[in-house]
This record gives sequence, structure tokens and C-alpha cells, in this order.
Amino acid sequence: MAAAVLTVLFVFDSPAIDYRFVAFGGVLPLAEALTGRPLVLHTLVGSVGLMAIVMAVTVGRRVRRRRLLGVPIGTFVFLVASGAWTRSELFWWPVRGLDGIAAAPLPEFDRPPILLASFELAGIAALVWLIRRFELVRPEHREELRRSGRLPRTHLA
Repeated sequence: MAAAVLTVLFVFDSPAIDYRFVAFGGVLPLAEALTGRPLVLHTLVGSVGLMAIVMAVTVGRRVRRRRLLGVPIGTFVFLVASGAWTRSELFWWPVRGLDGIAAAPLPEFDRPPILLASFELAGIAALVWLIRRFELVRPEHREELRRSGRLPRTHLA
């Protein structure tokens, strides 16, 4: 989640992005952890499919599209941050064959424990940075984020 928000914050640098949807997209593929195996949301076709669905269902509704595009953008960032792209049979499913999904442990958990702990600490540090940078300890800033999904414009540089 923190990786998705930070990446979108630095890459797109847009005050109109709804970070609630980006954060949701950044954790959505983790729902596949219930199966213990990576499925479609760990593939490029999964994120592209989500983007196609958002584009199709929001024709003529620009504001809704802008919000909902955060979900597939978040899943794209998840693919990078989780390391799913390092497993070509998974990332490029079904192009690289149909047996790429559900064939191995989830890439985000298939690492040495010390590396997993390091990633979690980096995520916590990113969240702390976001809270401090955007003064989310202030109730009015938290309320703006909760209500609109936007970070305080005065803090966007």
C-alpha cells in the first residue's frame, strides 16, 4: 500500500488522484493469499484487465474514471513491488503458458524472513514519512484524505 501511494505520488504528481483507490489497488492482489497461490491479480493481464474494465464502465463519467483508475494503477505497482515480474511464467500468463498461475508460492512471501522483515520496515518508514510530510496527524488533513482521497494540496510540491 505504501509503495503504491509513494510511487503514484512521485510519478504522477497530481493533486487530483484519489489515493484511497491507489492504496486499495496496491493491496488487492493480497486477497489471493487466501488461496496460498498467485492467481490472475499477480499477472500483467490481471492489471490490464482491471484497467480495461474501469475504462469500459466509466465511459462519459470522467470524475469516476479518474478515481477508479487508481485501482489498476495500484495493482501495477504491486506487480513491481511484490516481485511478481521476476517470475516470467506468472507475470506473462497466459502468454508464457497456462500453468504459470497457482503453480508456486506467492512471490511476496517467497523470500528469506530477514528480507521480508526489511520490506515491512521500509513500508512502515514510508507510512511514517507520508504522515509527517502531509501532516496527517492534523484532523483536517486526515478528514480531507478520508473524504476526498486527496492529500493536502498545500503540501504537494
